Amino acid sequence: MAVKIRLRRMGAKKSPFYRVVVADSRYPRDGRFIEEIGTYDPMTEPATIKIDGEKAKKWIGNGAQPTDTVKALLKKSNIL
Repeated sequence: MAVKIRLRRMGAKKSPFYRVVVADSRYPRDGRFIEEIGTYDPMTEPATIKIDGEKAKKWIGNGAQPTDTVKALLKKSNIL
């Protein structure tokens, strides 16, 4: 089971809001997930990033691979 930390799109059309989730890589983008570890709102100025650092570090330690976008968000919030 390849576990990824990725974004799950929420919100209305042309008004995206994302949840940072841990999911099996075989599931669709907005499908089933294992755990929600944070949120990302690009529509605010500046963009709002709220990620639980302890949960993110725990999942990365267990072998979960963050996507490129999530990796950039983790670096911005000083978790990586």
